Amino acid sequence: MMKIESLENKKVKEWTKLKTKKYRDQKGLFLIEGDHLLKEALKKKCVQEILASDGQFKVEGLPFYEVSQDILKKLSSQESGTSVIAVCCKIESRAILGNVCLLDCIQDPGNLGTILRSCVAFGIDTVVCSADTVDFYNEKVIRASEGSFFYLNLIKNDLKWILSDLQKKGYCIYATNVSEGKNIKKMTIKQNYAIIMGNEGRGVDKTFQDLANELISIPTTKNVESLNVGVATSILLYELYSNGGQ
Repeated sequence: MMKIESLENKKVKEWTKLKTKKYRDQKGLFLIEGDHLLKEALKKKCVQEILASDGQFKVEGLPFYEVSQDILKKLSSQESGTSVIAVCCKIESRAILGNVCLLDCIQDPGNLGTILRSCVAFGIDTVVCSADTVDFYNEKVIRASEGSFFYLNLIKNDLKWILSDLQKKGYCIYATNVSEGKNIKKMTIKQNYAIIMGNEGRGVDKTFQDLANELISIPTTKNVESLNVGVATSILLYELYSNGGQ
């Protein structure tokens, strides 16, 4: 066990840099906060170091740093701080299996975190994000996902290339379109599918809509023009899951 109290310590400065995407990408590491996320990360065996103000979070075989509350507060993304922080290695992507959710330029980390939770709940194996989508390992995404991202195959790649590959593999591609999409409740799912969800402001890019087999939508009252993308994704995935797309 090593003890660190100074905010100027070299290790503290390195951990602080992991709050930026550039450094996370460079090192292949990211931070998690709290007991629940630590337990999930330990199951995934991706924890590299553990930081806490006392020894209750020590894990045999892993480096443990006893740090001051000031250090925990500096590293935490929560106003109230946290009791434990862990440094984890990024999870390697694998081949796509099962159902897929593709995300076109999702900007809000809270939305992405919500989408990841719903993907786990409703039978999605792989989530593919465009390059301009918020980082999977953004601290707010991680917190909003409640650890769900540990159970998904996460890929950041060109969506057009991925869609072409999925079509060759026989996937049915769905894209959302509020005005022209078919009512999701009238769909019958008979094969592996991929669903494309779009940017909070403009929806799914026309290029990706043109590559889809079907355009789909959620029936709503006339008083609502569109739904939040996190909410919409949750509803659509539930409908697909309960209608044979398990």
